[in-house]
Amino acid sequence: MTARIVIITAFLMLGASAATEAADVTGNWAVTITTADGKITGKAFLKLTGDKVTGQIGPSEDATIPIEGVLTARKLTLKTDPQTGRTAAFDSCELTVGDEKMIGTIQGGDAGKGTIEFVRLSHKGAYLR
Repeated sequence: MTARIVIITAFLMLGASAATEAADVTGNWAVTITTADGKITGKAFLKLTGDKVTGQIGPSEDATIPIEGVLTARKLTLKTDPQTGRTAAFDSCELTVGDEKMIGTIQGGDAGKGTIEFVRLSHKGAYLR
């Protein structure tokens, strides 16, 4: 009886820790931004290293800007870093991460405030270019 309780407790603890682990956001993503003015679509490539996320985002594969952020459990915060003379649809976004989709809000940039959705196109090892 005691052995059964120990085994059940171990499985419950393992399940609880897996539920709070950070998701792997590495891969290619289709991006849709929705504002009061309409929808903007684009692409993104993200790479997760530890809790740091880096990559590229833009309206097409050959018109991207750098993006970076931090992933904590299932929350991803991203900031754009356009080069001098370029603009971005948003300055920052906060996303709730799922396995195949991330949904959140944007602030700043050309679009102002709105929602953003990332839908996974491919997993690890895939690159925009």
